[in-house]
Amino acid sequence: MPRKTPTTPQTAGAVTKNVASTVGSVKEAAAGAVRMVKPRLRGWIHACTTPLALAACIVLTVLAPGAARSWACAAYLVCSLLLFGNSGIYHLSNGYWPTKVSTALQRFDHANIFLLIAGTYTPLSVSLLNPRTALLVLGIVWGGAAAGIITSLAWPTAPRWFSTLLYILLGWVAVWFLPQFWVAGGAAIVWLLVAGGVIYTIGGVIYARKRPDPFPRWFGFHEVFHVCTVAAWVCQCVACYLAVLG
Repeated sequence: MPRKTPTTPQTAGAVTKNVASTVGSVKEAAAGAVRMVKPRLRGWIHACTTPLALAACIVLTVLAPGAARSWACAAYLVCSLLLFGNSGIYHLSNGYWPTKVSTALQRFDHANIFLLIAGTYTPLSVSLLNPRTALLVLGIVWGGAAAGIITSLAWPTAPRWFSTLLYILLGWVAVWFLPQFWVAGGAAIVWLLVAGGVIYTIGGVIYARKRPDPFPRWFGFHEVFHVCTVAAWVCQCVACYLAVLG
């Protein structure tokens, strides 16, 4: 009978090393496939928006009269920077980072949407509403944002339609206070908020349906969604300027 070769520590170590090498090769191949499949403009829209949003929010924070409005604008600045900055980093580098880093960036990418919604309502509420009503609105939107973030982190594989529904519901949760925004700030602010909300909603539907997908190699459905988020952010940023400085 042929003699069996005993399994030595050296042999086991070699097997482990080969397995690790194979797994690494598979991961690298998968990452390369991701880089080849995703549209070439993926991430560039938010990456280019990041410094512009940062500059706009810094100016607003510096010009804001009073400590309360300044702090509210600072919160808006941080939330805007987190959303656009993290999104740009995640989408541009997806396929280059280790799997754990990419997963963390993706979860933060989704969670930051809730932060931006609450962050946008903050300077508007502080500037236009009486303190009691402002606290009520901020409690609703920030509480909703916290619940959304926890859900996003705890259930990262949630269907697109579910996460999109949460974003839209939180975005429109303060619609009942629009008449007070109108009285305190005027029609322009309300129409800008509504326009931004409608554009965000359209973008969310596109994200959930993955359509339209005009140029998959360069500018796909996700890029259309990102354009919608930037356009909506601009509308509501102008509303914040009018509310804070008006």
